[in-house]
Amino acid sequence: MADKTRVLIVNRIEREAIDIIESVSDQFEVIDASDLARAERNGDSLASDELSSLLAQADIVYALKLPDRLLERAPRLKWLQTISTGVDRILSPELGRSNVVVTNMSGIHELTIAEFVLMLMLMFVKQAPRSFYQQIEGRWKWFPVDVLAGKTIGIVGMGRIGREVARVSRFFDMKVVATRRSAAIGDVEENVDLLLPAARLHELLSLSDFVVLSLPLTEESRGMIGEDELAAMKQSARLINVSRGAIVDEPALIQALQEGRIAGAGLDVYSEEPLPPDSPLRRMPNVIFSPHVSGDIEAYDVGAARLFAENLGRYLSGEPLLNVVDKSRGY
Repeated sequence: MADKTRVLIVNRIEREAIDIIESVSDQFEVIDASDLARAERNGDSLASDELSSLLAQADIVYALKLPDRLLERAPRLKWLQTISTGVDRILSPELGRSNVVVTNMSGIHELTIAEFVLMLMLMFVKQAPRSFYQQIEGRWKWFPVDVLAGKTIGIVGMGRIGREVARVSRFFDMKVVATRRSAAIGDVEENVDLLLPAARLHELLSLSDFVVLSLPLTEESRGMIGEDELAAMKQSARLINVSRGAIVDEPALIQALQEGRIAGAGLDVYSEEPLPPDSPLRRMPNVIFSPHVSGDIEAYDVGAARLFAENLGRYLSGEPLLNVVDKSRGY
């Protein structure tokens, strides 16, 4: 009997998710090494030795946080399925140069992130933070509210998340402007009024009431929103970041918010996470803060496992895998 293909799970996931993975085929040997990986991160040398033995026999790894020296310890590794969409935290130079195929979880975050963006925009136009402060402080004072209809949303990055943000924004009669890395003049995109190439970012910024960042973190996008870009935005505009914190020059953003050069920011991601307790972003009344939760749902483990299970079936049948990452581009 041929050896089974060994699938090693190195992050803790729900039992139901493991059952889904195990049910794909008896040609896979699925091993849950999440407790060993956690113990290794806590300095347990015995757990590290045991994990190394398992990694040495692994053909496929299913992970969010990679074990140290993964490629060195897993010489048989052919395929890494990450449990996230962004791969900036795992895509080391060594992994980039290797023959290991990397796939991500693109396809399970779009709706929840789009709803999160919509929530932030509604909170801003309805002045929800002002209501929260009044409740906490025991005050009662009337204030005006606004509507999303007729406002312009600028979406930086028209991948799956950007397209879903555009779709839900249409339901509120918003005008949609977007940039796409590969866009050329004259290209069109469903639910987008004006599609611009990335080089015309400043035009998008000047037109938008809400600027939404929905692009992956790459060397090209790192620090993309800096002092000049913030200066190009309307004074009444709000910046919403649900991608990666490093895309924004955080000190420049803090200064722009403090000086009122933009009206506010809805931030789910930061240059350092957890956001340091002394960060001014934690206490600004024009900032809506959340702890990197926009892509998470209660059934995330199960949804991710189903996508992985579909890919495992493709792997067995020799079909192309879903969501293969272009390691040279970083997404």
